[in-house]
Amino acid sequence: MKITEVEAIILRQPKVDGAIADGSQDDLIVRVHTDEGIVGIGEVDSAPEVAKAVFEAPNSHYIAAGLRHVLIGQDPLDIEGLWRRMYMGSVYYGRRGVAVHAISGVDIALWDIKGKKLGKPISELLGGKKRDKIRPYASLLMPDTEREAAAQVARLVGMGFTAIKFGWGPIGKDEAHDVRLASAAKKEAGSKVEILIDAGFGYGADADRAIRVARRLEELGIYWLEEPFEPDELEAYAKLADTVGIRVAGGEEDSTRWGFCELVERGHVDVVQPDVTRCGGISEILKIAREAHRVGVGCVPHAWKSGVIKAASLHVNAVIDDATFQEYCVAETPINLHLTREKMPVKDGFVAVPTGPGLGIELDPDILERYAVGAKPLKIK
Repeated sequence: MKITEVEAIILRQPKVDGAIADGSQDDLIVRVHTDEGIVGIGEVDSAPEVAKAVFEAPNSHYIAAGLRHVLIGQDPLDIEGLWRRMYMGSVYYGRRGVAVHAISGVDIALWDIKGKKLGKPISELLGGKKRDKIRPYASLLMPDTEREAAAQVARLVGMGFTAIKFGWGPIGKDEAHDVRLASAAKKEAGSKVEILIDAGFGYGADADRAIRVARRLEELGIYWLEEPFEPDELEAYAKLADTVGIRVAGGEEDSTRWGFCELVERGHVDVVQPDVTRCGGISEILKIAREAHRVGVGCVPHAWKSGVIKAASLHVNAVIDDATFQEYCVAETPINLHLTREKMPVKDGFVAVPTGPGLGIELDPDILERYAVGAKPLKIK
């Protein structure tokens, strides 16, 4: 089997609100075509046009090439070999950030191809499947008022969620209001529903501010405080994590096992959150999860985009040690709600790992074409 084409398809809803932290308003879908007619699906959570350039750039020299140039003609079943080939082919301008984001999308697509070729779901190919379903936490942006926060909790509990994460929005602007919002959410949730808070960099590099808030959140019984600081403020992370009892989580902006080792060693976080569409794909997130488990750190994959990342993250959660949660984006955007035909519903407080070959999902071709930006996607026979 050989790779014959690599598509990087930008999707975007008609109106994008750039002032909110909702990455499901646009997307970059990767499709890897083969000479056997099998097409693998991947996804990249990044700036779509920037990541697309990583695919389409021509060959400059041995360690500075676009990924399409690196991949065409290669064996798609050589997943580890192709990861290394892509990493070294982009090492001059990559190593972290958008180049690894792009590699992530390809890696997911290659695992999808392998599963379709062998007629098995990805989770069965990864060895040692440990579970068939995962407890999801509903993931949404924090509203501005306490009443809205409580109303969202009531709505999501009614949908079957037993854990809910609020993130970004007004968090970090007013310490007292941060606590009021969390308190309203937890009061509505009660003792049987976990509330998680994502500060969305809200405390910058100010560990003392974050410590004051974290102590109040701990008193309320909030499960974790996520991303209180900007990603590179590792000293602030360490000071917070070493001072408070509440779990400190972070890492969705990090990529590769080397980046996460630094986050754990210097930032002392309790939970790492690699994103399978950014950190290096399925191949790399497994290495990150194994290393986290080895040093006693939790691993909960970040997953906010579409059904593609939901499915890929579910397959990862099926095999990693001590899987705790599946992040479950509830943004009411067409990309999140409709891009995949499979909806992966919450049932009895859990979401099932897909059982079809590969990722176990298919894209809705009408949605793909409707929201595609620029050249239309290739027709698949």
